[in-house]
This record gives sequence, C-alpha cells and structure tokens, in this order.
Amino acid sequence: MYLYNSLTHMKELFQPNSPDMVKMYTCGPTVYHYAHIGNLRTYIMEDVLEKALNYLGYPVKRVMNITDVGHLSSDADTGEDKMLKGAKREHKSVMEIAQYYTDAFFADCEKLNIKKPDLVQPATGCIPEFIRIVEGLLDKGFAYVAGGNVYFDTSKLEKYNVFYDHDEEDLAVGVREGVEEDPNKRNKNDFVLWFTKSKFEDQALKWESPWGVGYPGWHIECSGISMKYFGEELDIHAGGIDNAFPHHTNEIAQSESYLGHKWCNYWFHVHHLNTDGGKMSKSKGEFLTVSLLEEKGYDPMAYRLFCLQSHYRRNLVFSWENLDNAAAAYEKLIAKIAGLQENGAVEQADFEKLKERFVGALNGDLNTSLAVTALYDVLKAKTSDATKLAALADFDRVLSLNLIPAAQVLRKKQAAEAAAAYDPEIDALVAARTEAKKAKNFAEADRIRAELKARSIEIIDTPQGVKWRKV
Repeated sequence: MYLYNSLTHMKELFQPNSPDMVKMYTCGPTVYHYAHIGNLRTYIMEDVLEKALNYLGYPVKRVMNITDVGHLSSDADTGEDKMLKGAKREHKSVMEIAQYYTDAFFADCEKLNIKKPDLVQPATGCIPEFIRIVEGLLDKGFAYVAGGNVYFDTSKLEKYNVFYDHDEEDLAVGVREGVEEDPNKRNKNDFVLWFTKSKFEDQALKWESPWGVGYPGWHIECSGISMKYFGEELDIHAGGIDNAFPHHTNEIAQSESYLGHKWCNYWFHVHHLNTDGGKMSKSKGEFLTVSLLEEKGYDPMAYRLFCLQSHYRRNLVFSWENLDNAAAAYEKLIAKIAGLQENGAVEQADFEKLKERFVGALNGDLNTSLAVTALYDVLKAKTSDATKLAALADFDRVLSLNLIPAAQVLRKKQAAEAAAAYDPEIDALVAARTEAKKAKNFAEADRIRAELKARSIEIIDTPQGVKWRKV
C-alpha cells in the first residue's frame, strides 16, 4: 500500500514498525460545539484508511483524543479557551458542554458509519502525563518559564516547520483577527506547554503543577495521549490539513525533543471541504451539520458517498447541487443492487478479478474515487448476481455505504408495494374492461372505468399492458 506522507512530501510504501499492530492516532474534536460536515469529511477519510488497512491485512489499533481543555480560540495560543467560550454561550459548566458535544459527535459518526476508535481519551484524564513531558522538556533545555507559563523554545530545533509545502491559507486558518502577541515568548513560533492562573483567572478547569495552578496547552495533549497508549513510536498520525501547522508541527517538535528520536513515520492529512465562501468553519458562525442534512431529507450515506467520490488530498467543494447529484447516484446504486438475485453460486475467479481492481484503488494512496468506480464495474461485469453481491459486500467492508442492507430494505419496500397493489376484484374489473374494449363495447368499458374511478383506482394504459394504481 502506498500512502502520501506529508512529512516527506511523497508517496511511500507503507511499512509499519510491527506486523502485529499498526499504531494509528487521529486528532479528535474540540467538544465546544457540533461537528460540521467539513470536520466530518476528515473523520470519514480516516475511517476509510483504518478499514482499508484492516482489509489489506494490517491489524490496526486507533487512539483518538477528545479536547476538553486547553484549545484557545487562536491556534497561536492566544484568545479564550474554546471550551469556556462554549460554556458561557450555553450557560452550562465546561464538563457539561464537553459531555454533550462528545455524545453529539459520536452520534454523527454512527450515522455516517464512522467506526469508533479503539480508545477515546479526553485530555482532562491525562494531566500527569502532560506534566511529565513538560518537566522532561525543561530538563533537556527545550522549554522555558516566562510570565508564569511554560513555553517550548523553537530556536533549539534544527528545523521547526516540517510541513512547509502546503498553502499558507490552508495552514494558517487558526489565527484569528484581534488577538494580541504574547510578550512572554522568546521567539514568535514558540508555543505554550502549560498555562497558569497568571494568564487566565477565570479558567474553569485547573490543576496543580510545578509551575503553579493551571492547565495544559492544546499541542501537548496529543503527544501525551499517544505516548501513554503507544509508547515512543507511532505508525500513522492523521488529521485535517489545517492541523499540519501549527498543531502537528508542534507535536513533532515537542515529542521528538522529549524522546530524543523520530516519533511518527507517516502523516496523513485530509484537505478541506469548501463552500463558495471558502473553508467551512465554526468561527464564521454558520455551518452545516449531519442533523441539518437529515432535516432536509438527505440520507447521511449520500454525504459519505459525496466525500468518497473525491480524493482526500483535494479540496472538496460543497454545494446543494453537488450533494443532490451524490444522493441521486446513491439511490440509483442501491436500486441496481436491489435488482440483483440472491440465488446462484459465486464465481471465484470473477470475484478475485473484481477485487483486484478495488485493492488497486486502495493501494494507490487510498483512491476512494476509483474504489467507488469499482462498484459500478461490479454491476456491469458479466458474471453471476451472486458474485456481484459477494463483491459489493466485500468492498463495503471499507466503503461502509450500507450497500447490501439498503438494497434489502428497498427490495422489501418494493415487495410490500407490489403486494398492496394486488387485489383480485380490481384485477377482474380491469380485465373485464380490456375485454369490453376488444369487443368494441365502449359503453361497458366506460362504465367499468367509472366504477374503478369511484373506488379511487386509476387505469394506466402502457405498451406492456393495462396497469392500475390507487390514487
């Protein structure tokens, strides 16, 4: 399997540290508000990556953090804590906000068939781990105390910004207008490892530390949680492209300075979901959620298909027209699958040939658009329906579009509608009318039509014969 590694800026053959377990870490949400569909595009693609690795024979353990403290309204470590901001907005405690939006996030994931990670760790549950790393960085000379806060000293690194090849607009989205420069920093790229009460007197969550009562910076969380569960080596770290700088850049800086060696081998970044106005963002005050799509009548699987139709390293443009096209494509796909017969035998040679195309798409830097095309290749293939159904079910282990269950539901619905339309008495009247017309007894034919109309039955003359339906 070849994956694009953001760290080396090239596609690389994926080789995990151990064949027994791929250690995969994914940045979780800051749970101060609902996840919007742009956020969820990243989680969909991370879900596909995990399932593809499992499908290809790599056992995966995935860990994800929940940021419930320390993420400020600017990624430059300035502004208000997002969690406190959410609590003030809704007149609730920070932990109430965290629990509510954590539950909402995983409810959205379930609707989109995003598998829950093997381990989900809120940041507030790992304070001792964060403190230990900060102490180590101070001892090694990579950090300093100023104004009551602990900062990482980026001047001690040979190279700081390792993700230098991305667009500045993509990387700098976290810096908001109206935030002041931190006078405690020795260098503009330095970042906070630990805040104290000297900076935020009204901070809701605080812990004792060697530097005073305070709380961790955002960036230290992922390093600490990853090391707690995976030790000193990580195979894959994934997240949105806007996390590459400064968040992931800072993670690498602090982790490798603390450990004294390379920390993570592969960096997987999903690009933005854009609207006509640019990147979808909560800071703009208006954003789309899965629930809103459902209220408008869209199946969440239509949005998942919409995401899968584009490569994860390309910005995806959202519009209602584009989503409508994906929804129509999904309905047609399910209808075609529903028309397949479930009897017969699987032609193994045909199955393997179809699977080869699908595997090729996954191996080619997780090319989900080609993987979706492989579904249509199955439907067009000259093989048994049983083989097609087996291939579709197999591919859906990765794509998770509910292909077979949705087709079964549609098939049952169609059968129920057909059963509801069967009425021997009505059929007899329709047949009598047809015979009357053949005998040119139009008066009798008109009488029967009028009787049927009185029973709310509409007669439809088609090239295939006479049909009827209730109106």
